[in-house]
Amino acid sequence: MANNSRKAGKPSTLQQTDPEKYAFLKAEAEAPYRGLRKFVYVAFAASGAIGAFIFVTQLLAGQEVSNTLPNLAIQIGVVALMLWLLRLEGKAERKSDS
Repeated sequence: MANNSRKAGKPSTLQQTDPEKYAFLKAEAEAPYRGLRKFVYVAFAASGAIGAFIFVTQLLAGQEVSNTLPNLAIQIGVVALMLWLLRLEGKAERKSDS
């Protein structure tokens, strides 16, 4: 039996039959693993924020500054880097949507 959604002699394309799925696949082909990258950025930023909070509390508690301050700087750097990468990802996503 022939597929009722196709006209005789004309094959149907994914773009015609399921435009939502086609748009999703096209977006994924243009920027593979965008969702995974955004998740990783958010997870690492959260981890850095938790680490920074812990090191700030250690500084407030009077721990040795020479050990705690460099670790705090690294954690703040991680948060800043992840937020920057997330912002770049958002700009690229808006650019591709246009």
